[in-house]
Amino acid sequence: MHLLGYFLPTDSSAIEAFLLDARADRDRRARGMVSRLSGLGIAITTDQVLAESEGGAIGRPHVARALLRLGHVTTVQQAFDKYIGRGRPAFVDKTLPTLRAVADLVHAHGGIVSAAHLKSHGTLATVAALVADGLDAVETRHPSHDGDQIADLTEAAIALGIGRTGGSDWHGELDPLGTHAMLGAMQVPDDWLPPLEARRPVPTG
Repeated sequence: MHLLGYFLPTDSSAIEAFLLDARADRDRRARGMVSRLSGLGIAITTDQVLAESEGGAIGRPHVARALLRLGHVTTVQQAFDKYIGRGRPAFVDKTLPTLRAVADLVHAHGGIVSAAHLKSHGTLATVAALVADGLDAVETRHPSHDGDQIADLTEAAIALGIGRTGGSDWHGELDPLGTHAMLGAMQVPDDWLPPLEARRPVPTG
């Protein structure tokens, strides 16, 4: 599950440490995928993958781009389908924090947490369980949501008294699955903001 933190300060050492840990795990994951690819007889190095990230946070799309640039696949999608998608031979999973750990960190800094693109998992029962673990809002508008999913998530948010968020989930050029919209393509009503602001806790961190 992807989580969105809103209203966060930009100068928190605790948040910076959390993000550094996340980036370190991304680096571990990328190195693990390179190791597995090498074990499959594919000539690829960690430096070649890092070069694709241009100094940014590294992810599977960068591994896919390196495989494409090196001629091991003909498309980025093929890299996922053949090697690094879930269940494929070079896939390495993430180490993820719990919702409660993320919520505690965000709440301590006066922010709120929204669950991103829950899709078919956005049932009332599921969202209620997430709210019990510290969730403040759900992303109802997302390019991957169909009409029924938007309706289900909206009903759950209203029934549970939590906020609604939305966005394009723009991934720039690195969008191998084509499931994200262009930046600014998803319109979110202005009247969604006050309920989100009202849920902000008093900072303690």
